[in-house]
Amino acid sequence: MLYNHLFFDLDHTIWDFDKNAEETLHELYHTYKLKNLGLHSADRFIERYTLNNHQLWADYHVGKISKQVLRETRFAKTFTDLGVSAEHIPHQFEDDYVAICPTKTNLFPRAHETLSYLKNKYTLHVISNGFKESTEMKISNNGLDVYFDHVIISEVVGVNKPDRAIFDHALNLAEADVSESIMIGDSIEADIRGAQDYGMKAIYFNPECKEKPIDVELQINCLSELISIL
Repeated sequence: MLYNHLFFDLDHTIWDFDKNAEETLHELYHTYKLKNLGLHSADRFIERYTLNNHQLWADYHVGKISKQVLRETRFAKTFTDLGVSAEHIPHQFEDDYVAICPTKTNLFPRAHETLSYLKNKYTLHVISNGFKESTEMKISNNGLDVYFDHVIISEVVGVNKPDRAIFDHALNLAEADVSESIMIGDSIEADIRGAQDYGMKAIYFNPECKEKPIDVELQINCLSELISIL
């Protein structure tokens, strides 16, 4: 099939969310002297945060929680899970994390090379369930804006993937037909099934080589594989 429009997810697909978060949290662990709160392992703190954050984002994708709840909960729950009492939780921690993390520049391997190649053949766009200010910062700080004609952000549109309305909005904005469009992302529910339920082809980005669900037709483990299959 001939494609003209490629729609990419951003976090966990192009921008390496977990690596950037880990780098930020190592810095904040020392800034806030979390060892003095009884948290003797930065890695354990990051591991617990990652589990909590992934679950909260999954809930956010499908509308179970709001942006405010996500941001209020992820670190509060992480600290309390690790035995820190509520009165000792550093309440500026979330704000500092939100300010620092989007400035990080770790992308998945061969991201620039792949996007540069694809830009010469297709019209590229982003559909992100991220928040407006952080998404725009990630794209700008990493020089990704040169690749994408449109950056569709769920917070701006008012609905998240996998809701059909955000795919409607994206295709209308891009003046693209569903038959000539394909979605590339890491989230089975938000990106892959969201696109497939809309009638759009999708490619599952699976860098950790997790077991592929039977209803997912196409997958890649490295972004550079797109060069040979598109």
